[in-house]
Amino acid sequence: MISYDIGEPIADTKAPDGPLETRWERRRFATRLVNPANRRRLTIAVVGTGLAGASAGASLAELGYRVLSFCYQDSPRRAHSIAAQGGINAAKNYRNDGDSVYRLFYDTVKGGDFRSRESNVYRLAELSLQIIDQCVAQGVPFAREYGGLLDTRSFGGAQVSRTFYARGQTGQQLLLGAYQALARQIHAGRVTMRPRTELLDVIVAGGRARGVVVRDLVTGRISSHVADAVVLATGGYGNVFYLSTNAKGCNATAIWRAHRRGALFANPCYTQIHPTCIPVSGDHQSKLTLMSESLRNDGRVWVPKAAGDRRAPEAIPEDERDYFLERLYPGFGNLVPRDIASRAAKNVCDAGRGVGPGGLGVYLDFADAIGRLGTAVVDERYGNLFQMYQRITGEDPYRSPMRIYPAVHYTMGGLWVDYDLQSTVPGLFVIGEANFSDHGANRLGASALMQGLADGYFVLPATIGDYLADAPFGTVDDATVDEVERGVRDRVHRLLSVNGDRSVDSFHRELGRLMWDHCGMERSAEGLRKALDRIPELRAEFWRNVRVPGDGEGLNQSLEKAGRVADFLELAELMCLDALHRTESCGAHFRVESQTPAGDALRDDDNFGYVAAWEHTGREPVLHAEWLRFEAVSPSRRSYT
Repeated sequence: MISYDIGEPIADTKAPDGPLETRWERRRFATRLVNPANRRRLTIAVVGTGLAGASAGASLAELGYRVLSFCYQDSPRRAHSIAAQGGINAAKNYRNDGDSVYRLFYDTVKGGDFRSRESNVYRLAELSLQIIDQCVAQGVPFAREYGGLLDTRSFGGAQVSRTFYARGQTGQQLLLGAYQALARQIHAGRVTMRPRTELLDVIVAGGRARGVVVRDLVTGRISSHVADAVVLATGGYGNVFYLSTNAKGCNATAIWRAHRRGALFANPCYTQIHPTCIPVSGDHQSKLTLMSESLRNDGRVWVPKAAGDRRAPEAIPEDERDYFLERLYPGFGNLVPRDIASRAAKNVCDAGRGVGPGGLGVYLDFADAIGRLGTAVVDERYGNLFQMYQRITGEDPYRSPMRIYPAVHYTMGGLWVDYDLQSTVPGLFVIGEANFSDHGANRLGASALMQGLADGYFVLPATIGDYLADAPFGTVDDATVDEVERGVRDRVHRLLSVNGDRSVDSFHRELGRLMWDHCGMERSAEGLRKALDRIPELRAEFWRNVRVPGDGEGLNQSLEKAGRVADFLELAELMCLDALHRTESCGAHFRVESQTPAGDALRDDDNFGYVAAWEHTGREPVLHAEWLRFEAVSPSRRSYT
């Protein structure tokens, strides 16, 4: 099992002091500007074209910068952001139900179990107002009420209705809005788009991020691209668990390569488990399917009161049903945050009251909503989600309750960034799920889309200029580029040369099972030590016995997967080490040794009220703590009763 060293504390020096309400405006005013003529001479590489990457690429090009945009999909429209279903938060208070910027800020800090920065979260809540206006102006077809006003609904962790939505396709519609803005800049010649291209390393020269080395996934050609700044918008690392709600292509290679180049990795153990997923049906599965959290607005979650009750749900009378979220958390009911709902579902299943194959499921029942609202209204709100569920399971949710179970969904950890979204490598900016900055130990539903668009449309375009005001940074030495490129070629050659007898997927499955069992919904010191003993053995076996058929001279998806799994095998070790060192429970990080008598998470603010930012050294990792300060809110035990 690996150990670690303690390094010097780290601090975010870019966020102003003083009143929260004016920090972002004061920081924007303090940032230096780049005049339009100089912007045209500067190049920014943006890796990723999801909501964060597409909005950033479009906004930076609109400002006049030359943008190199990279994605591994065949089109930016295929980015994983399209999978987001339920909605996007904004403190518009259209329902006049008591919402405000401050309440959204408070709900987000509380939902993250007081493990996020106040400055970042308040800025996010403040910018939420502008995001909705921006997207409406782009033509995003948000749902509207009868009178034509934008409609909203509730999401977990909030008692107000602040989530704007487009049926169950919100992510797709928002991405199309960002994509059309990006496509306009491509047509104008200010964005050079390179699809089917994967980042394999970051070029650091003179202490600055100065470009990327990529591989064309169709031809196999490896090439280098020099820029004045690099922006990573490559999403999260949930696929380290193999089974997750992420698209199969989602990976951690970009941020892990950057980490190895000097960018600190923050809070890697913070993994969100989503409570509303279609349960695993067998060993044949390669991914899981999410059912939107918005369904918990009208669906009621329950299990039979008696353990081992295998009757059909329609045959179980009301007095023999346990609506356990409503019973345990009457103040929020079925709309408790994701970490709370997930653990509650696991607990009733562990007690033998789960439903479906293996007892790993709970019911999400719409009978009351259909009776109260009518089938037409429910269909209007959730029709495409119901269709998706029926196609996958063969069961009609209009007639019988859905079966759901928690699954890996989102990662709150990521590369450490300051208030300007710049990593510890100057010139390397990280946005969206690829950074750690806004969600603490648990993300509230409908906040991922909010963060991605806030970073891309509003924050990064304002802060990157302060860095680029010092440009030009001089030419990048050919020898430096050649060295990085040679390292990439050597790694590809090494993967192809092992020629063992185990498939890449077999290693990924074993790693995923190990992570789910020991670093999933519950973590214990014993389990984490087992994982930390096994992962280095599995990694050594991978490099000794993996089989990657084909070659590197063309399309080779086995080679793609092998490189990504190799990085997962390193990242997984850091995740477990981070989880082991944090001997408290907070948000989605639940240590069995640290819980209240009622089974709730028990934080230790005195000893762990910090962001854990890890430095890669090639030997023992080094932990740098960023201690969190709370001035507007006081950390308290979360209560949703």
